[in-house]
Amino acid sequence: MTPDALIAAVLIFGFAVIVAAVALGSAVGDGIVASKAVESSARQPEARGNIFTFFFLGVGILEAFPIIGLVLGFFLFFAVGGGVLPLVTKILGTTH
Repeated sequence: MTPDALIAAVLIFGFAVIVAAVALGSAVGDGIVASKAVESSARQPEARGNIFTFFFLGVGILEAFPIIGLVLGFFLFFAVGGGVLPLVTKILGTTH
């Protein structure tokens, strides 16, 4: 295995791990926030408006982290080492 092939493989694997972790963490966090909001609303129906205001704020803040993770993943995928496409074309020996 050439060093270029190893770099390309690690970049692709790192991108996949980042995207998977971001998706899993976001889904779990959204589920927890939503379940707690419904539970709170069931316990105190008169505070429903206030509870759901904080629910939407929490989900909004929680969704910022996956966006940051995806940007980091795309940075790793395209910017580190000059990008994956030049490495792949160099490995395959084709010109584009």
